[in-house]
Amino acid sequence: MTEKNRLNVLVVDPDEGTVLDLKELLTEQGYRVSSNTDPNAVVEEIKHGAFQMVIVDVSPPADPSLELLGRIRAADSDLCVITTTNMPTVDVAVRAMKLDAFDYIAKPIEPMEVNHVIAAAIREKGLLIDVETRLNQIVGGRLRERRTAASLTLKQLANRTGLSVSLISQIELGKSAASMSTLYKLATALQVRMTFFFETV
Repeated sequence: MTEKNRLNVLVVDPDEGTVLDLKELLTEQGYRVSSNTDPNAVVEEIKHGAFQMVIVDVSPPADPSLELLGRIRAADSDLCVITTTNMPTVDVAVRAMKLDAFDYIAKPIEPMEVNHVIAAAIREKGLLIDVETRLNQIVGGRLRERRTAASLTLKQLANRTGLSVSLISQIELGKSAASMSTLYKLATALQVRMTFFFETV
């Protein structure tokens, strides 16, 4: 993926564990990820950066976090902001949405939920992302979904198809594009049509 087509994400969270988890998750999806645990430096970083999305923690005490969200919004009214919290409340959710947060995610962070929210943001906000990479992510997600539903391990699917465990894993992670012959082998082994992998495109 070229640099200009990579989604630039800033993670703002005082908890370093959460920051590391999100950076790993988002980097695996092919996004370019920066982080900041100092709220006072965030607005300046946004003003000078080229971020398309900010994931910001609004856990209690929520007031300072929501005040930061307000300053982020004042600095860039078009920036996509997703909020997270370790103590979700209706009041904070409403206040975050009034500040035009795209979504409100409860901790602990669930990778599937984060991926779903980001995919929705990319789609609804028209955020720039490489089409080929996105297609690889969709195919990989469908492959993993079907393999899991069939209760097959990567090794078992590799044995059925004659493909390597490494290749199947790379395809599931969206890091490798599957050739037509590879998709045919996978579809046959999983007893689905090849079109199954593209149903969400």
